[in-house]
Amino acid sequence: MEAFDVVIVGSGFGGAVTSFRLAEVGMDVLVLERGAAYPPDSFPRTPHGFAGNFWDPGRQSYGLFDVQSFSHIDTVVSAGLGGGSLIYANVLIRKDEHWFETDVDGRPRRWPVTRAELDPHYDAVERMLGAQVFPFDVAPYSSVRKTAGFRDAAAALGYEATTWDRVDPKRKQWFLPQLAVTFSNEGRRPVPGEKIDERVRNLHDRDRQTCRLCGECDIGCNVGAKNSLDFNYLTLAAQAGAEIRTLAEVKDFEPAPGDDGYLVRYEQHPEGTTVSVSARHLVLAAGTLGSSRLLLRHRHVLKNLSPMLGRGFSGNGDLLSAALSAKTGAADHEGRLPLPIDASHGPVITSTLRSPDERDGAEGKRGFYLQDAGYPATLTWLLQVASFPSTLRHLAVFALHRLRARVARHRPSLASDLQGLLSGDALSECSLPLLGMGLDVPDGVLGLDRDGELTLGWSQKPSDAFFAEVLGTSRAIAEKMQARFLEDPLTTLLRRFVTVHPLGGCAMSSCSDEGVVDEWGRVHGHPRLHVADGSVMPGPVGPNPSLTIAALANRFADKLIDDMKDR
Repeated sequence: MEAFDVVIVGSGFGGAVTSFRLAEVGMDVLVLERGAAYPPDSFPRTPHGFAGNFWDPGRQSYGLFDVQSFSHIDTVVSAGLGGGSLIYANVLIRKDEHWFETDVDGRPRRWPVTRAELDPHYDAVERMLGAQVFPFDVAPYSSVRKTAGFRDAAAALGYEATTWDRVDPKRKQWFLPQLAVTFSNEGRRPVPGEKIDERVRNLHDRDRQTCRLCGECDIGCNVGAKNSLDFNYLTLAAQAGAEIRTLAEVKDFEPAPGDDGYLVRYEQHPEGTTVSVSARHLVLAAGTLGSSRLLLRHRHVLKNLSPMLGRGFSGNGDLLSAALSAKTGAADHEGRLPLPIDASHGPVITSTLRSPDERDGAEGKRGFYLQDAGYPATLTWLLQVASFPSTLRHLAVFALHRLRARVARHRPSLASDLQGLLSGDALSECSLPLLGMGLDVPDGVLGLDRDGELTLGWSQKPSDAFFAEVLGTSRAIAEKMQARFLEDPLTTLLRRFVTVHPLGGCAMSSCSDEGVVDEWGRVHGHPRLHVADGSVMPGPVGPNPSLTIAALANRFADKLIDDMKDR
């Protein structure tokens, strides 16, 4: 049996950071990632390609997207080398200083770490991820119209513009956040599609390009502009000697004889073979759903696990809506003119507004963020077809002009007719998705059914006031854009929610009566078993959680390195 100092389950923001930190000090590290590796140009774009791009090993499908449906809520996470960094929207926002507190059963409870303790780790992660602010003041990036449209609507609602590093928690503000995207090479002007200069050749051994504004961040960046974890932490971990195995899904683990670490068994896909390895320390970084599932399935071999295991689930307040068919103040003989938004042009998210929480001085409020969102250009064509009345009208005009030309026996240029057929659609060109998130109530409970599959009991009712605030501001943004407001149909019709930021289940705490791991990610009562992912959050992060997950993992690694030295 192969033996390692540390086995890490998962390669997302927790696992990737941990792998590099431990490998760089000489530890023998094995990373087990259930999904495949995705170099540039490997993300599918056709309907047939997407059909096979879902994670469902029972059907021999080992794709990127793992979509699960639970009571009242669906979750979307990633299976691939780099975890959620492959499909997230690149946003790097630090958790608000006043928000390191979570309501538990109606009582506020402080997190066992503070913003001041995390700040140096935030710094380290931002440097490693190559954080850059969207260069909205530089052409051609200044042509991204959704940024200006969202900014102007926010300003009309009283949100003042500021920079990401000068956000005042007591004020309503709009800003351009840092993004894990390369817009320009160091010391050079931002240019779309320029070859990225890498100090260390990435583990895929593939060239990368600066952001080409294609809006495909959430379905995999085929040009490599997204600074996903495979291009930084995992590349450096491999260079430092860490072994990384993909399509290796951990199914089982148990304490080794003599309490000397852990025995870990994983299934190698697609062969279906079982491989066993041993580790002095085991780090679960399989995400909120994956790590919680593994611990719940192994309660019988892990004595005295916290009774809080599985509790405190939060969707980080995720709420999707849209402003449809925005208009300008001007009008022609047919009515108000469309306001071009072109949400498929640019990174998926470029800007955000922040609303204060009661802890910031906004009495009776739960804080939230609202961000302009986007989608791939291919979706624009679907929206064009979906605008049936408008499309039908343009098609009828096109056909009538062709008929007239045939009768008159002349052959004018088709340019103007084709232009009329393809342009002028307010739905595809003038609509903006809005993504809200923030401090919902973390009252969900993860468990197992009789077959050992994960269950989740969750209700939106305790968070109704929070969701109402997010919806109210989203609706007001749409109104300022003179657009039609659309809630997520799943929410309005079926009272179902969707989260791409599942958190909790293995919460940090000072004792096992209140949480599963301590402030260093060590499972209470099991000092060689660690958790380093979104499951350790005692509640919602508020903003996009990826940066905070990575910063905590960086902090956890400090302690694990010290513990290994002591032994």
